[in-house]
Amino acid sequence: MTSIRAFLFVFLTSIACVPALAVNPDEILPDPALEQRARDISANLRCLVCQNQSIDDSDAQLARDLRVLVRERLVAGESNEQIMDYVVGRYGEFVLLRPSFSMKNLVLWGTPVLVLLIGGIAAFSYSRRQATPTGVLSLSAEEEARLNKLLDEQDNSEQ
Repeated sequence: MTSIRAFLFVFLTSIACVPALAVNPDEILPDPALEQRARDISANLRCLVCQNQSIDDSDAQLARDLRVLVRERLVAGESNEQIMDYVVGRYGEFVLLRPSFSMKNLVLWGTPVLVLLIGGIAAFSYSRRQATPTGVLSLSAEEEARLNKLLDEQDNSEQ
C-alpha cells in the first residue's frame, strides 16, 4: 500500500511540473523551422492577461491572438527582431518577460531600494536622537534643600 501511495505521489507531482502549453493544433505552422522560431519568440512574450506566463503557456484569448500574430509575421518573412519590435511598439515593454536594461528600468527597480534606504537612515537617526539625553539637569541649591526637607518630612510621617 505504501508503494502505491509513493507511486501516486511521484506521478502526480511530475504531472504538476510539466508546463501546460496552450498552443492549439490549428496554430502550429507546417514548417518546423518557422514553428521553432515562433516558439522561441512566444517564450519571451508575456501574456497581458495572466502576466506571469508566456503567451505559449496561456489559454487567454489575447495570448492566442498574439501567438497567431507572431506566426503570421513569420510567414510574411519578418525577422525575430522585427516581430519583437512590432509587439513591443504595440503593447509596450511590459509585454517582454525579460525586459531590456534601460534607465527607466533602473529607476523602476532602484526607487523602492532608495526609499527603504532613506527611511532606514531617517529611523536610525530619529532613534539615536531620542536615546541621547539633551543635557543633564541639576538642581539648584535651593531646590535641593527643599527636596531634602520634603524627604525628611516623609520619613518622619512614616515612622
